[in-house]
Amino acid sequence: MNTRQLITISLLVATFLGACRHKTPDTPLIPKVATPDWARNSVIYEVNLRQYTPQGTLAAFEPHLPRLRNMGVDILWLMPVHPIGIENRKEGLGSYYSVKDYKGVNPELGTLDDLKRVVNRAHDLGMKVILDWVANHTAWDNPWVVEHPQWYLKNSQGNIEAYVFDNGTTIDHWTDVVGLDYTQPAVHRAMTDAMLFWVKEANVDGFRCDVAGLVPASFWNHARRELQAVKPIFMLAENEDQRFLLDSAFNANYAWSLKDLFNGLTNGKSTATAFERWLLKTDSLHATGSMPMLFTTNHDENSWHGSEYERLGDAVKAATLLTFTAPGLPLIYSGQEAGLSKRLRFFEKDTIHWDNLAMADFFKQLTRLKKENPALANAAFGGKTTLVATSHPEAILAFTRQKGTNTVVSIINLSDKAVQFKLQHPLKGEFEEYFSGQTCRLGNDAITLPAWGYHVYRR
Repeated sequence: MNTRQLITISLLVATFLGACRHKTPDTPLIPKVATPDWARNSVIYEVNLRQYTPQGTLAAFEPHLPRLRNMGVDILWLMPVHPIGIENRKEGLGSYYSVKDYKGVNPELGTLDDLKRVVNRAHDLGMKVILDWVANHTAWDNPWVVEHPQWYLKNSQGNIEAYVFDNGTTIDHWTDVVGLDYTQPAVHRAMTDAMLFWVKEANVDGFRCDVAGLVPASFWNHARRELQAVKPIFMLAENEDQRFLLDSAFNANYAWSLKDLFNGLTNGKSTATAFERWLLKTDSLHATGSMPMLFTTNHDENSWHGSEYERLGDAVKAATLLTFTAPGLPLIYSGQEAGLSKRLRFFEKDTIHWDNLAMADFFKQLTRLKKENPALANAAFGGKTTLVATSHPEAILAFTRQKGTNTVVSIINLSDKAVQFKLQHPLKGEFEEYFSGQTCRLGNDAITLPAWGYHVYRR
C-alpha cells in the first residue's frame, strides 16, 4: 500500500467520523482556534444584497456602510455573492445558495472589483467582512458536475440527483442543488482552494458556513488551518448541536434554541424560567472561548417563518435587548433597523424600504451599551452570568454579568401584562439605569415593568 493510498484511507475514516450527525454532550469544549480580538465584543450584521436596494448591487449597497458603522456594526456578513445556477433554478432569480462558480461574483450583484471596493471601504471604516459559504452542495450547472462527476453524491443507480436534506426529523428535497461527496479527497482540496481565493484576492475576514454540520469536520478543520495561515479569520457555523465543530474550525455557532424560545413568547409556550435555563446552559457551554450567535430573525427565519413582528409582536424590543445583554454575539438582519415587518421573498426581488429607520436609534443604543460595558463582551470574553431571583419568576427574567469592576443587570418582563415585583436578594451599591440615566439602588423596593418592559442597570 503506497503513501497516497494511506492518506486517502485516513481521510475517508476522518470524513465518516466527522459526518456522523449526533449531538455533542453538554460539556464545554476548549477551542483550539483563536477568536480574533476584533470579534470578541462585536456586533454582526447580515447583508441581503439582492433586497437591500432597488438595484440590488454591491455598488448600491456601499453608500450604506457609514450608516451601519455609525449604528455600531463591527462585522458584515454578506449573503452568497456567487453566480446562481440556471438549471433547475427556483422561480425567477433562484436561491443564493445554489452556487454555479465558487470563484465568481454574481453579475446581478456586480463585479469582483465592486466586492473589493466594499471590503476595502468597510475596512477603512473599522468593520470586517465575512462571506456566506456553501460547501455542502452546488448548482446543477456548476462546471464541477461535468468536469468531476466523481465529486458528487449518487443514487443507487449511480446517477447524480437533487440533494435530499435529512436532519433526522425533516426530509426535504433541494431540487436546485446537488450534493458534494466528501469521501473524495479532491473535493477537500478544491473547496479549500476556493475559500483561499477570497481571503487572498478580496481580503475577506472569514466565512459564515451554510449547513456546516452536513460537511465533515475534517474538512473544516483543515480549511481553517489553511485560511488562518494567511490571516486571522472568523468562522461562523450554521449549526448548534454538533459542538465539536467549535473545537478546531469555528469560533461561533447559531443559538437556534434561543430563537425558538422567542417564538414561544406570544403564545405562552416560553416563560422567564425557560430563558433562565437557557442562560445558564449557554454560559456553561461557551465558557472557554466560543460564542453563540443570538438573533430574533435572519434570512431564513424572515422568509420562511415570518417577520419578527409576525412572530414576536410587541415583544420585539424585549427580545432584541436580550440578544445584546446575554452571553453571545448579537445579529442584526437587513432591514431590522427600518422596522422590517414583511417577509422578504427568497427567490425573487423584494426590496427593503429605508424611508423610516424606526429602530435605528434603538440598535445604536444597544451597540453603545455593549461597547461601553466590558461585562457584555461576547460569551466568555465578557462577564459570567448570574441569575437574580424575583418574586415573579414566570414573568421576570433578571440576571447580572460582571467583569472586573463592571456589572450590568438586565431585568426584562417577558409577559404581555404589567408586573410589579421585588428582587429576592438586594444588590449592593448604586446603579445607573441605562435608558433613563437615573441613579438608584436595587434593594427591597417594588419594581413595576409594563408588558414586555425592561430596565438595564450598570456600574
